[in-house]
Amino acid sequence: MSNNVTGKRGEAAALGYLKEQGYKILETNKHFSRFCEADIIALDRKTLVFIEVKTRSTDKLGSPEEAVTKSKYKNIRNGLFLYLQEHPEYKKYRIDVISIVLNPEIKIKHLKNVFL
Repeated sequence: MSNNVTGKRGEAAALGYLKEQGYKILETNKHFSRFCEADIIALDRKTLVFIEVKTRSTDKLGSPEEAVTKSKYKNIRNGLFLYLQEHPEYKKYRIDVISIVLNPEIKIKHLKNVFL
């Protein structure tokens, strides 16, 4: 399975999971620059949440969340602050990571309020 297909399956699983958890999805795949994209922007009650989704076919080579590097986190944070400039109504915010392993069965891990 190609990385693009794996990523799309993971994002679809993450969206389903978030909706089940009561999140309101605001945007998906929002581009701020060549280096900065938010996979999912959602509301958890009154908290704005930028969500990075990392998906792997298996966890044989490590967990998906290990792929969120400091530079990736910095880009996500920069996008969050740009978004807040456009939407000053949000006073509370955080960055989450959703880690998805597809095989042998779908496993979802939701890491809330991530700091690197």
